[in-house]
Amino acid sequence: MVQTSSGTRRVFICGSALRGQPDHQNLQSAQFIKETKTLPLYRLHAAENGWHPAIYQTEVGGISIPGEIYEMTDEQFEYLATNEPPHMYPTEVLLEEEETAMAFFYPQELIEKYSWPDISEYGGWAAYKQAIATP
Repeated sequence: MVQTSSGTRRVFICGSALRGQPDHQNLQSAQFIKETKTLPLYRLHAAENGWHPAIYQTEVGGISIPGEIYEMTDEQFEYLATNEPPHMYPTEVLLEEEETAMAFFYPQELIEKYSWPDISEYGGWAAYKQAIATP
């Protein structure tokens, strides 16, 4: 796990728990650190009919995914983890400025199995949700 010297961990949020998104309360009182984005190594999909984002690392055709960094206690992280959709798992993500953080990924095999749409071209989860909400 990516832990800070204070025993907390930095977590990259890029989906429905972003500020202004419906699951932001799942972060509880985690401390917002900054906006950032990943290195261009990932793809972003709309899983479960657009219910939540699904990201995975790829060797070809990756994009930078925008998101936010939060500092969380172990308790806050566990609460977030228990409220993530099924099949999501925590792993390290590579960010700009040679930083790393924890993020929740989704198995690429399941994304492909269900043919969930690749929404990488929207420039992030919040942009995708805004685009599909606009008539």
